[in-house]
Amino acid sequence: MGQYRLHCVGESGNCYKVALMLEFCGLPWEPVFVDYFGGETRSDTYRQSVNELGEVPMLEADGLRLTQSGAILTWLAQQTGRFGGRNDAERMEVLRWMLFDNHKFTSYYATLRWMVGIAGKNDPAVVEFLRARAVGAFQIVDKHLATRAFLLGDSPTIADFSLVGYHYYDEATTIDRSEFPNLTAWIQRIRALPGWKHPYELMPRGAERNE
Repeated sequence: MGQYRLHCVGESGNCYKVALMLEFCGLPWEPVFVDYFGGETRSDTYRQSVNELGEVPMLEADGLRLTQSGAILTWLAQQTGRFGGRNDAERMEVLRWMLFDNHKFTSYYATLRWMVGIAGKNDPAVVEFLRARAVGAFQIVDKHLATRAFLLGDSPTIADFSLVGYHYYDEATTIDRSEFPNLTAWIQRIRALPGWKHPYELMPRGAERNE
């Protein structure tokens, strides 16, 4: 058994953020499948014994049970001394981007992907609401990346891993990522990092088990 156990499901980009960090750091870990599509995270058992928030991911590490991808990434960066920023100023910049990700970048895009690409719910007003806000967040990041390889400069950090979490899935979202060339190039740069793997190479898929 690995030192780290990640309770996860392959379709979750939030789980993938943590799995990617574990891989990039070369840490021993194993995925623990959570039947999200079967309602496991909504069960009393899951909330009492795994995560009271009723979410994935949850990382078992060194006797701790850690939840929320941003908190887990921060903890792993502190434990490994990698990807967390080289000084206080960079660490605050990492935090700034991760808060932006949680509030605007991943939040709208992941919900749009879920509705359109997975659940197949196509309420035009809701889709356009989510799409407009996701596009606005993409525009901000695309402009920022026009002058740097990664969010903080020449080296990746957990801020990059946080924002990129949902960008290797193929489900429809109504957004043409080619409209954001700097964002697209950044996604490919992260893909080229040693240790990168696709989410479905790292974590078991939930949808396949419920077909």
